[in-house]
Amino acid sequence: MATQDQSHLHSHAIEDYAKAIYVLETRTHAPVSTTALAERLEVTAGSVSAMLKKLDDHGLVTHTPYRGVRLTAGGHRLALEVIRHHRLLELFLAEVLEMPWERVHAEAEVLEHVLSSELEEVIAAKLGNPTRDPHGDPIPTPELTIDEGETISLDGLAAGSRGRFVRVSDSDPEMLRYLGERGVAPGAELEVVDRQPFGGPLFVRFGGDVHPLGGELARAMRVEVER
Repeated sequence: MATQDQSHLHSHAIEDYAKAIYVLETRTHAPVSTTALAERLEVTAGSVSAMLKKLDDHGLVTHTPYRGVRLTAGGHRLALEVIRHHRLLELFLAEVLEMPWERVHAEAEVLEHVLSSELEEVIAAKLGNPTRDPHGDPIPTPELTIDEGETISLDGLAAGSRGRFVRVSDSDPEMLRYLGERGVAPGAELEVVDRQPFGGPLFVRFGGDVHPLGGELARAMRVEVER
């Protein structure tokens, strides 16, 4: 269980912003711009600027003029607590309630804000203290540490490359439904058989089947490459 249920001290919007900044900052290893946040959260740049002022007032971000924001230590802990709630809930919904993996993200987006530390601990124990959610994303520990691991986008692999599919973005239910219908899930070994030029699809073998994967889907899939 987290040392303090920090997420319940802040509004849902502040929690969503902290989580979004964490994801973008982890992806780019650089300050997060207002534009990037507006695109991710699907809000206006003006709304982002106003909310970042609130995060700054709460000591959750630091601002670099003309570059963007980074989470402070407190902001980082808040983001990881919300992410832990979200990913535990996704796994609970998928494994215990048997909800399709393309539906659990939307439900967890709502429930993550109201999950108590006590219930978080019960769910984690029920699931055997898991380290990955249904989409392969790492679950922060009770101490709010996280192992993101070394992965690359499937879209970045050349024909003939081999690896293991380890995680996929949960933001697009249709992508997840497409993979699920084909039995493709994190943990699967893969080989890039061919890739078409000019942004065309990749043809990827999972087990005995070869599947065409468009660029958008391939970019959403993360792979550990076989060395």
